[in-house]
Amino acid sequence: MQNFDYQTPTRLIFGEGVIEQLPAVMGALGRKVLLAYGGGSIKKIGLYDKVRTLLRDFELLELSGIQPNPKYDPSVLEGVRLCKDNGVEVILAVGGGSVLDCAKAIAAGARYDGDPWDLITYRAKAGDALPIVDILTLAATGSEYDCGCVISRTETNDKVGYMDERLFPVCSFLDPTYTFTVSKKQTAAGCADAMNHIMEQYFAEDTTLLNDGFCEAGLKSLMANTRACLADPQDYRARAEMMFACTLGCNGIYALGNSQTGWPLHAIEHALSAYYDITHGEGLAIITPRWMRYILSERTVDRFVRYGVNVFGIDPTLARLEIAQRAIDATYAFFEEIGIPMHLRDVGIGEERIGEMAHHIAVNEGLEQAYVPLNEQDIAAIITASL
Repeated sequence: MQNFDYQTPTRLIFGEGVIEQLPAVMGALGRKVLLAYGGGSIKKIGLYDKVRTLLRDFELLELSGIQPNPKYDPSVLEGVRLCKDNGVEVILAVGGGSVLDCAKAIAAGARYDGDPWDLITYRAKAGDALPIVDILTLAATGSEYDCGCVISRTETNDKVGYMDERLFPVCSFLDPTYTFTVSKKQTAAGCADAMNHIMEQYFAEDTTLLNDGFCEAGLKSLMANTRACLADPQDYRARAEMMFACTLGCNGIYALGNSQTGWPLHAIEHALSAYYDITHGEGLAIITPRWMRYILSERTVDRFVRYGVNVFGIDPTLARLEIAQRAIDATYAFFEEIGIPMHLRDVGIGEERIGEMAHHIAVNEGLEQAYVPLNEQDIAAIITASL
């Protein structure tokens, strides 16, 4: 079991109607607020008006139009400008993980005198950051309970994961009813994203029985509750459990004491969505079974056996390799079942830039240190198999 140093300072307020506590939470942090959100969904469900009403005694500035795979330019830069020019004291992110990721980059950049990209790429360290509160409307990324964000810079095809302990949200409001109107496509993609967060921590060299059980239960919960959400989008219990499982997925708790894995699935997908702006969860689902099959070997087979038996209930008396192969097939079949397109060509990616992307990943992601080390040729082979 590996050493670790762990702290999660974020307050979670969970359940239907908890947004009524928003003024008290915000009041302790400041009166001048940057309200950050994406498209029109929060207005369609009435959440925008509710927030404006609850915060009628606060001074609100707005940053709207934050896109999936949030962009450094214009969203991060515009948010930083608004905060600096207007003396913003606290950021309120209302939406999914992309809105919250963008808010985190803004929070750091607003207290930094140089180019915020220096912070995102670790050329400089944030000395401070604005406090962040969020109201979640999509169960997926877990950004509401971690200190990381992922920001895209279109002109360089970079999609960079940025982590800093100052970027934990102060408080996250998690009301499952705000996810009732999430489309089937985004519900499925959110499930795939959260499942991959767990898999990136589960497929490790050194694990514990405690964490293995936690990960396996998380995967089973996500699959069962996603099926229920797709069957009945207003199933509160299913939406609630799915939301909580996603929230836990990325804050490190699934892997305390485990060895590092390099998160190869995210490393590969980040290039796909940086180059082609595809839906993150869909890209992960497409890559996952191909990566699994590529790394299956005598060294890794017992990990896949445990995964197959404990997550999918495969007969443990079968041959080890057969269990592993069935587990990979079951992973593919589940993603296909919930409606995810399972080939890169289905989401507009062909073979023309595979070499370029593989090189970009190999140079920038350090996958030679992954659970199973991957070089440029390995990465290209996995992407090619996913076409």
